[in-house]
Formats: sequence, C-alpha cells, structure tokens
Amino acid sequence: MTATIVSLRNVSRGFAGGVLALRDVSLEIGRGELVAIVGPSGSGKSTMLNIIGTLDRASAGTVEIDGLAVENLKDSQLSALRARHIGFVFQHFHLSPGVSALDNVADGLLYTGTGLRERRERAEAALCEVGLAHRLDHRPHQLSGGEKQRTAIARALARRPLLLLADEPTGALDSTSGEGVVQLLLGLHRAGTAVVVITHDRDLAARFDRQAAMRDGQLVEDTRRSIR
Repeated sequence: MTATIVSLRNVSRGFAGGVLALRDVSLEIGRGELVAIVGPSGSGKSTMLNIIGTLDRASAGTVEIDGLAVENLKDSQLSALRARHIGFVFQHFHLSPGVSALDNVADGLLYTGTGLRERRERAEAALCEVGLAHRLDHRPHQLSGGEKQRTAIARALARRPLLLLADEPTGALDSTSGEGVVQLLLGLHRAGTAVVVITHDRDLAARFDRQAAMRDGQLVEDTRRSIR
C-alpha cells in the first residue's frame, strides 16, 4: 500500500486548436492530506481535478491513483476505480430530480457491486452522518441549497472513499450553509480521507493544510501550512 494517493508526473492536457489546459504539471498528494487547488478561472484547476478523478486522460505524462497507472487501465477499470475509491462533490450538486435524497445517495453506489439493501443502508447511514436523517424521503426541490450539498457529500461519503474531490463545494451557498459543508469536509479529512478542493475563496483555502496554486495551466506554487 502506497502512502501516496495521487501522483502526477509531467502531466499535460491538450485540446483541439492547440490549447494546452495543463502544462507539465507534477504533483503528489498523500493519503489523508487536505489540499486546496486555487487560481483564477481558466488556470487549469478543473482540468487537473478531472484528471485526478480519472474523468479525463492526460495527453502526456503519467498519472497514478493509489499506485495504479491510469494510462494502463481500460475504461471499465477506471469506472471501477472511481466507484470504489473516489468521491466527487460538485458546486451544482448533480442530484437526480424527482428522486429522494436516500435514493440519490444509494444510486451513487450502483457501480460498486453492492446489493440494493446494503446500498440503501449505507445511504441512510451517510445521510444521518451529515445531519439529514429527517430528509431521507425529500426530493431535491424540497431541500435547501445547503441540504442539497450535504446530500451530495453523503453520496460521496457512502463510497467510503480514499480520495474526495470537490469543485467549488461552497460556491453556490450562503455563508452559514457553506461553513457547514466545510466542517463536513474537514471531518472527512480527520477520518483519514484525502480531500482535494477547488476554490476561488482564499479565506477557505487558508484553512487547509496545503495550497496548490495554478496559473495558465501550470502549478506555480505549492505551500504547506497547519490549520491547527
């Protein structure tokens, strides 16, 4: 078992027209680390998060997740890796309309090979853990923004991930709801999950152990500090 959960070595990602979204990025993230990826719009933050989450493949360089070389994995193997080890939290929640909070979370376990009964049990436990025991049967339109984001975190939490990736998780929330989400992410970190968050919020990033700053597709600064 490796102590490194994410390893990017000289990673670039190009798109049509010669656009390079990432340029020769090298970054290692250890198990249980708490990392903020910061930078202006268009700096390559989301592209890097997608590559770390195996939602996209690098054009050059090597990517390893929990010691597995991503470039050697088939799409089906990448899907299994995501399902078993990586949780995702997005700014706009990505919840299925007309489906209860319980089933939104349980459906996140569909590709883990877990049976329906256990999926629903794990979903209920995760929703209780984020303070939504009273919202199990509520559909997204019946939830506040903070409750929707906590449902999205429960969906990631139910996977018991080694790595959680969050893209502007507080960006669509008021300050009170946003602080609740931050506390949940910090709790996951304390429980041993590596948490990587994209944020424009410098105050939020300053609370993290480590900040990786992006500009023009390059990693321009990587600093560690204590939040204790």
